[in-house]
Amino acid sequence: MAEQKKLKAKEKGVLPIKGQKKQKQTKKETVSAKTRKKTKPEEVWKPKTKLGKKVKSKEITDVKQIFDNDLKIKEDKIVDVLLPDISSDYILVGQARGKFGGGQRRIMRQTQKKTKAGSKLLFTTLAVVGNRNGYVGVGRGTGKETVPAREKAVRKAKLNLIQIGRGCGSWKCTCGEPHSLPFKISGRSGSVRITLKPAPKGTGLVVPEEIKKILKLAGYQDVWSKATGQTRQRINLVDATIKALEKTVTAKIRKKDSKKIVYGAK
Repeated sequence: MAEQKKLKAKEKGVLPIKGQKKQKQTKKETVSAKTRKKTKPEEVWKPKTKLGKKVKSKEITDVKQIFDNDLKIKEDKIVDVLLPDISSDYILVGQARGKFGGGQRRIMRQTQKKTKAGSKLLFTTLAVVGNRNGYVGVGRGTGKETVPAREKAVRKAKLNLIQIGRGCGSWKCTCGEPHSLPFKISGRSGSVRITLKPAPKGTGLVVPEEIKKILKLAGYQDVWSKATGQTRQRINLVDATIKALEKTVTAKIRKKDSKKIVYGAK
């Protein structure tokens, strides 16, 4: 009876036949099995606002429609859907401490709060997002750890997205392409005041290094600048720059000149 059971088991493939080796599970298969358990399926976006629902249902297919109708972006996924080529960067708002590498600029600013339980650490960072074609945004994020602070800053930057105007406002250049500012603009935050002027084609971005990140992501190629006040305060400098760029859309100009300005993407 026992032999008959063994023969039946061999026929079904439960027991190995004589001369047949057991198939060992390779390391790659075991690793892939572990990674499958760890990897979670991508979460499906469920919009909560009317604007988000319209974007998902493809009633709104362009970011320009949002700004033309003066709608407010309250979900960062809206920007991800409408601007898939958007990129991000960080402003060097912090400073390294210590014997080695002290004084070097970094993207995180570390602060401490003294309490009865001890000192609580907080990290602050400033993120910039843009598609290099007429849209840019800046956001500030704080957190107890560096990674959540970065994610929060990028998320807020997408919510603070603005549309800017471009043109060829320099009297030295008559190309008519939207490579620079359409006219002279200025902005102020705290003691910092920055003035941005249109420059001829080929000049480049003659601005502070941190402001270059904003103008590049906005889509400008040639700009002159002048900054006064405590320009070492990077947060105020960035805030003043954003206020200045908003004037490229809000400023009142003649109809003849408005035809030469490109608002948003080309």
